[in-house]
Amino acid sequence: MKKYVLGVDIGGTKTATGIISTGGRLERKLVVPTLADMGLDRSLDQVYRAVEGLLKGSRIDMKKIEGIGVCAPGPLDPFKGIVHNPPNLPGWKDVPLVSLIRKKFRKRTKLENDANAAGMAEVIWGAARGYKHVFYVTVSTGIGTAIIINGRIFHGKNGMAGEAGHATINYDGEDAECNCGNTGCIEALASGSYTVKRLLKKLKKNPGIKTDIIDTAGGEADKVTMATLGKAARKGDKLALETISEQGRLLGIWLGSMINILDPEIIVIGGGVSLLGNLLFGEIRRSLLSHTINIYAAKTPVVRAKLKKDVGIFGAASIFM
Repeated sequence: MKKYVLGVDIGGTKTATGIISTGGRLERKLVVPTLADMGLDRSLDQVYRAVEGLLKGSRIDMKKIEGIGVCAPGPLDPFKGIVHNPPNLPGWKDVPLVSLIRKKFRKRTKLENDANAAGMAEVIWGAARGYKHVFYVTVSTGIGTAIIINGRIFHGKNGMAGEAGHATINYDGEDAECNCGNTGCIEALASGSYTVKRLLKKLKKNPGIKTDIIDTAGGEADKVTMATLGKAARKGDKLALETISEQGRLLGIWLGSMINILDPEIIVIGGGVSLLGNLLFGEIRRSLLSHTINIYAAKTPVVRAKLKKDVGIFGAASIFM
């Protein structure tokens, strides 16, 4: 009998649910707004509604669903199934999410950090398939990571290992204050949101800089994104090219250290910023090799993630695979 896993990806903006076969086929999905700003009760109800709506619209018998995998932003405890107050889920303080969902739907339920789950999904179905020792990175609003050792997520003592996005590479950086409270984290230097923030600050300070970046964003500075930078860079905009190159250089410095520590078989980079392609990856690879003592680093592939839009659903389902 064909088996399935129900995956639930909870984010601050939306909650995506899907039913995935053990062969890796997404049979059906449903996405709803999380309504996080309305507090715990309302946003948790949205999670329930999403699962209920998915099951109602599916022809798959509940008996064929092996379990419900849930991924959410940290900090969380995957062992006890508790979510500990994530910044983008207001009111979610010490929520026993696994026990709540298990009680509601009477199915085995497991919880995992969203970056860890995405990394495991890439190992099972994506760009890291066939590899056992993997360092996964997602670069978007922030920087999340997963450490996969011998085909398993490395959780550490308390289930909170792998927060390498908050590794410091410039402890006295005046313009690198991170939301975590630290200064000089790679997230505060090279994530998409911080890269755009520094660029706009530079433009405000030097209004005479020749660039088409703002025009590419429709003439509105607050609509500039990494996608905007990519479009401008592909048209040859010097400032856009310099900004992406600097982002790649910083990521490479950091990844060189990660290779020193982990000696992975492959590095997989996902998230919206990865869509910049070789504009970013070329500089990452060049910078990385200058900042590692690992003699095999040149043979370590640095590749773009394969699973994109639905990686959260696949990640949640991967917990049962």
